[in-house]
Amino acid sequence: MTADDSVVLVVDDDPSIREALSSLMRSVGLRVQTFGSAQQFLLAPRPNMAACLVLDVRLPGLSGLELQRELSKTGEAMPIIFITGHGDIPMSVRAMKAGAAEFLPKPFRDQDLLDAIQDALERDRASRSARSQLADVRARYNTLTLREREVLSRVIGGRLNKQTADELGITEITVKVHRRHIMQKMAVKSVAELVRISEKLG
Repeated sequence: MTADDSVVLVVDDDPSIREALSSLMRSVGLRVQTFGSAQQFLLAPRPNMAACLVLDVRLPGLSGLELQRELSKTGEAMPIIFITGHGDIPMSVRAMKAGAAEFLPKPFRDQDLLDAIQDALERDRASRSARSQLADVRARYNTLTLREREVLSRVIGGRLNKQTADELGITEITVKVHRRHIMQKMAVKSVAELVRISEKLG
Protein backbone atom coordinates (compact mmCIF):
# COMPACT_ATOMS: atom_id res chain seq x y z
CA MET A 1 0.00 0.00 0.00
CA THR A 2 1.23 3.46 -0.79
CA ALA A 3 0.08 6.84 0.45
CA ASP A 4 1.62 8.97 -2.27
CA ASP A 5 -1.39 8.96 -4.61
CA SER A 6 -4.33 8.19 -2.34
CA VAL A 7 -6.08 9.13 0.88
CA VAL A 8 -8.60 7.43 3.17
CA LEU A 9 -11.31 9.67 4.63
CA VAL A 10 -12.78 8.44 7.92
CA VAL A 11 -16.10 9.74 9.28
CA ASP A 12 -16.97 8.51 12.80
CA ASP A 13 -18.32 10.43 15.79
CA ASP A 14 -16.28 8.37 18.31
CA PRO A 15 -12.81 9.96 18.76
CA SER A 16 -11.28 6.67 20.03
CA ILE A 17 -12.47 4.80 16.92
CA ARG A 18 -11.20 7.59 14.66
CA GLU A 19 -7.82 7.36 16.37
CA ALA A 20 -7.71 3.54 16.20
CA LEU A 21 -8.63 3.50 12.49
CA SER A 22 -6.17 6.28 11.77
CA SER A 23 -3.32 4.43 13.53
CA LEU A 24 -4.14 1.18 11.72
CA MET A 25 -4.10 2.85 8.28
CA ARG A 26 -0.97 4.88 8.96
CA SER A 27 0.79 1.70 10.13
CA VAL A 28 0.55 0.38 6.55
CA GLY A 29 1.57 3.68 4.96
CA LEU A 30 -1.85 5.09 4.09
CA ARG A 31 -2.63 8.80 4.27
CA VAL A 32 -5.71 9.49 6.42
CA GLN A 33 -8.06 12.40 7.14
CA THR A 34 -10.68 12.06 9.88
CA PHE A 35 -14.01 13.81 10.50
CA GLY A 36 -16.36 13.71 13.51
CA SER A 37 -19.58 14.17 11.49
CA ALA A 38 -21.04 14.01 8.01
CA GLN A 39 -21.51 17.79 8.05
CA GLN A 40 -17.82 18.33 8.86
CA PHE A 41 -16.90 16.04 5.96
CA LEU A 42 -19.20 17.88 3.52
CA LEU A 43 -17.62 21.23 4.40
CA ALA A 44 -14.08 19.99 3.76
CA PRO A 45 -12.51 20.27 0.27
CA ARG A 46 -12.30 16.99 -1.64
CA PRO A 47 -8.79 15.61 -2.23
CA ASN A 48 -7.59 15.66 -5.82
CA MET A 49 -6.36 12.05 -5.75
CA ALA A 50 -7.70 8.52 -5.40
CA ALA A 51 -9.77 8.31 -2.22
CA CYS A 52 -12.25 6.17 -0.36
CA LEU A 53 -14.60 6.94 2.50
CA VAL A 54 -14.72 4.79 5.65
CA LEU A 55 -18.08 5.77 7.07
CA ASP A 56 -19.98 4.92 10.26
CA VAL A 57 -23.64 4.22 9.49
CA ARG A 58 -25.01 5.86 12.63
CA LEU A 59 -23.83 9.44 13.04
CA PRO A 60 -25.35 12.39 14.90
CA GLY A 61 -27.15 14.70 12.48
CA LEU A 62 -26.76 13.38 8.95
CA SER A 63 -26.44 9.56 9.05
CA GLY A 64 -23.94 7.59 6.98
CA LEU A 65 -26.67 6.42 4.58
CA GLU A 66 -27.92 10.02 4.20
CA LEU A 67 -24.37 11.18 3.49
CA GLN A 68 -24.09 8.44 0.85
CA ARG A 69 -27.31 9.75 -0.77
CA GLU A 70 -26.03 13.34 -0.59
CA LEU A 71 -22.75 12.43 -2.35
CA SER A 72 -24.63 10.42 -4.96
CA LYS A 73 -26.90 13.45 -5.69
CA THR A 74 -23.88 15.67 -6.35
CA GLY A 75 -22.31 13.04 -8.62
CA GLU A 76 -19.38 12.25 -6.31
CA ALA A 77 -18.48 8.67 -7.08
CA MET A 78 -16.04 8.02 -4.21
CA PRO A 79 -16.16 4.36 -3.03
CA ILE A 80 -17.69 4.02 0.46
CA ILE A 81 -16.89 1.36 3.06
CA PHE A 82 -19.57 1.32 5.77
CA ILE A 83 -18.72 0.25 9.30
CA THR A 84 -21.32 -0.21 12.01
CA GLY A 85 -21.88 -1.70 15.41
CA HIS A 86 -25.62 -1.82 14.81
CA GLY A 87 -25.61 -3.35 11.35
CA ASP A 88 -28.80 -4.98 10.25
CA ILE A 89 -29.28 -6.81 6.99
CA PRO A 90 -31.79 -4.38 5.38
CA MET A 91 -29.46 -1.45 6.11
CA SER A 92 -26.53 -3.31 4.60
CA VAL A 93 -28.57 -4.23 1.50
CA ARG A 94 -29.69 -0.58 1.11
CA ALA A 95 -26.10 0.65 1.37
CA MET A 96 -24.79 -1.91 -1.14
CA LYS A 97 -27.65 -1.23 -3.59
CA ALA A 98 -26.80 2.47 -3.43
CA GLY A 99 -23.26 1.60 -4.50
CA ALA A 100 -21.31 1.02 -1.26
CA ALA A 101 -18.03 -0.82 -1.85
CA GLU A 102 -18.24 -2.83 1.40
CA PHE A 103 -20.25 -3.11 4.61
CA LEU A 104 -18.32 -4.29 7.70
CA PRO A 105 -20.15 -4.98 10.98
CA LYS A 106 -18.05 -4.22 14.11
CA PRO A 107 -16.00 -5.91 15.37
CA PHE A 108 -14.23 -6.61 12.09
CA ARG A 109 -10.73 -7.93 11.42
CA ASP A 110 -8.18 -5.21 10.69
CA GLN A 111 -7.12 -7.10 7.59
CA ASP A 112 -10.68 -7.20 6.24
CA LEU A 113 -10.86 -3.40 6.48
CA LEU A 114 -7.41 -2.94 4.92
CA ASP A 115 -8.34 -5.30 2.06
CA ALA A 116 -11.60 -3.40 1.47
CA ILE A 117 -9.70 -0.08 1.48
CA GLN A 118 -7.14 -1.39 -1.02
CA ASP A 119 -9.92 -2.60 -3.36
CA ALA A 120 -11.82 0.71 -3.01
CA LEU A 121 -8.71 2.80 -3.75
CA GLU A 122 -7.90 0.67 -6.81
CA ARG A 123 -11.47 1.14 -8.02
CA ASP A 124 -11.28 4.91 -7.51
CA ARG A 125 -7.89 5.11 -9.31
CA ALA A 126 -9.40 3.27 -12.29
CA SER A 127 -12.51 5.47 -12.44
CA ARG A 128 -10.48 8.69 -12.04
CA SER A 129 -8.21 7.55 -14.86
CA ALA A 130 -11.24 6.78 -17.09
CA ARG A 131 -12.80 10.20 -16.28
CA SER A 132 -9.51 11.94 -17.05
CA GLN A 133 -9.17 10.11 -20.39
CA LEU A 134 -12.75 11.03 -21.31
CA ALA A 135 -12.14 14.70 -20.45
CA ASP A 136 -9.00 14.60 -22.62
CA VAL A 137 -10.89 13.09 -25.59
CA ARG A 138 -13.72 15.65 -25.15
CA ALA A 139 -11.21 18.52 -25.11
CA ARG A 140 -9.64 17.24 -28.33
CA TYR A 141 -13.05 16.74 -29.96
CA ASN A 142 -13.98 20.33 -29.05
CA THR A 143 -11.08 21.60 -31.21
CA LEU A 144 -12.68 20.12 -34.35
CA THR A 145 -14.56 22.43 -36.72
CA LEU A 146 -18.19 21.67 -37.56
CA ARG A 147 -17.14 20.29 -40.98
CA GLU A 148 -14.45 18.11 -39.36
CA ARG A 149 -17.08 16.69 -36.99
CA GLU A 150 -19.32 15.87 -39.98
CA VAL A 151 -16.41 14.07 -41.68
CA LEU A 152 -15.50 12.31 -38.40
CA SER A 153 -19.00 10.90 -37.92
CA ARG A 154 -18.83 9.42 -41.43
CA VAL A 155 -15.29 8.05 -41.03
CA ILE A 156 -16.23 6.20 -37.83
CA GLY A 157 -19.45 5.09 -39.54
CA GLY A 158 -17.30 3.25 -42.10
CA ARG A 159 -17.94 5.53 -45.10
CA LEU A 160 -15.36 5.71 -47.87
CA ASN A 161 -13.90 9.12 -48.77
CA LYS A 162 -15.96 9.18 -51.98
CA GLN A 163 -19.22 8.48 -50.09
CA THR A 164 -18.39 11.17 -47.53
CA ALA A 165 -17.59 13.66 -50.31
CA ASP A 166 -20.90 12.90 -52.07
CA GLU A 167 -22.92 13.22 -48.84
CA LEU A 168 -21.32 16.52 -47.85
CA GLY A 169 -21.10 17.97 -51.35
CA ILE A 170 -17.32 18.43 -51.21
CA THR A 171 -14.39 16.92 -53.14
CA GLU A 172 -12.56 13.74 -52.14
CA ILE A 173 -9.35 15.74 -51.73
CA THR A 174 -11.09 18.05 -49.25
CA VAL A 175 -12.30 14.98 -47.32
CA LYS A 176 -8.70 13.69 -47.18
CA VAL A 177 -7.48 17.07 -45.86
CA HIS A 178 -10.19 17.05 -43.18
CA ARG A 179 -9.33 13.46 -42.24
CA ARG A 180 -5.67 14.41 -41.82
CA HIS A 181 -6.62 17.35 -39.58
CA ILE A 182 -8.98 15.14 -37.56
CA MET A 183 -6.25 12.53 -36.97
CA GLN A 184 -3.82 15.26 -35.85
CA LYS A 185 -6.29 17.00 -33.55
CA MET A 186 -7.56 13.76 -32.03
CA ALA A 187 -3.92 12.58 -31.66
CA VAL A 188 -4.47 9.18 -33.30
CA LYS A 189 -2.50 7.20 -35.87
CA SER A 190 -5.21 4.95 -37.33
CA VAL A 191 -8.93 4.90 -38.10
CA ALA A 192 -9.32 1.97 -35.67
CA GLU A 193 -7.89 4.14 -32.89
CA LEU A 194 -10.14 7.01 -33.95
CA VAL A 195 -13.20 4.74 -33.75
CA ARG A 196 -12.12 3.45 -30.32
CA ILE A 197 -11.68 6.87 -28.73
CA SER A 198 -14.81 8.27 -30.42
CA GLU A 199 -16.84 5.50 -28.75
CA LYS A 200 -15.89 7.05 -25.39
CA LEU A 201 -17.75 10.21 -26.41
CA GLY A 202 -20.95 8.16 -26.66
